[in-house]
Order: sequence, then structure tokens, then C-alpha cells
Amino acid sequence: MSGVPVPLVAAEVAEKVQQRARAEETFRRVMGSFPTGVTVVTAPAEDGPRGMTCSSLTSVCLRPPTLAVCLRTASSTLGAALRQGGFAVNLLHGGAERVARAFSTDVPDRFALVGWRMSEKGLPLLTDDVCAYAQCEVSRTLEAGDHTMVLGTVIDAGVVPGTPLVYAHRSFRPWDALPRTPERPEGGR
Repeated sequence: MSGVPVPLVAAEVAEKVQQRARAEETFRRVMGSFPTGVTVVTAPAEDGPRGMTCSSLTSVCLRPPTLAVCLRTASSTLGAALRQGGFAVNLLHGGAERVARAFSTDVPDRFALVGWRMSEKGLPLLTDDVCAYAQCEVSRTLEAGDHTMVLGTVIDAGVVPGTPLVYAHRSFRPWDALPRTPERPEGGR
């Protein structure tokens, strides 16, 4: 016996659990303060397409054009992307909050709720709710905690008129501060 009273050990464990919970909540608030675009990452599977909402997207390099997404390691979307060797990133437009919410929950047949098509590359693309898309081949993965970062080499991409959907402070909203450009003639509206 170590001589340390058992209640003290239990109290220390409880304090560490509370500290971890506070640190996780602080981390959520910090990351929630960073506005980010909202995407749905999709991948083909033998029994139908898979997809999940993802706000962890970044460009990696231009040569070759590469991006990174972070997906839950246990997700069927990640499994499908790795089995098939490819995935699509569908950047949602400002009016697509319902799509973001549908693909962030366990709705049984999410694809029945949205317009989509199988691309020539064999990847499921959303058709009605996007302002841009990228089709990718998996080039590398890196596990980190309960997520896996997937690097994808972009093999096809496109932009359609529309204002992006952003997520910040635990809420969705269209980014209405965009200037008019040839790709976005409507500007921020």
C-alpha cells in the first residue's frame, strides 16, 4: 500500500477530468472564433455514396494542387474515401445550412435530401447547394487523435456563382461581405 488515502487519489482523478473538460471547452471556443467555410466531403461506396459536413479544409500546395481535410477516423466517409482512393469536397453556398446540418447528423439517407450526381471521375458531387467543388485522389493520411487528415491531389475543380456558407461562434451564416467578381457577379448576396 502506498500510504496515500484512496479518497485523495479519487479527488485528484476527478480534478484532472474537470481540467480536461475545461480545456476542451476553451479549445472549442477558440476554434469557434475562427470563421471557416463549410463543406460536405463525399466518397463513393458499393452500397451508395457517403458524405459528412467538414469545416477542416485547407489548401496545402499549388504544385501539384493539393488540399487537406480532417475527417473522423471512425466515419464511413473516411472509410469509403480510403477504399476508393478518392473523395470530393463540395463547398456549400450561403443558402445551404440545411445541407450542412443534414450531413453533420446520422440522417439515414442524406443523399435523398439533396441534388447530386456521380461525376465522370466516379465521385459523388452535390449539384444544387455548392459554390465550388474539388475532386481529389487520396495521396496521404495522418491520424491525429480521433480524426484523420487526408491529403488529396485535386484532379478536377470548379466554381459556380454563389456566396459561401461560413461557420463561426457555433452558427452558420452566408458570407455577405464578398466583392463582385466574374465568378460571383452577385457579390455578397
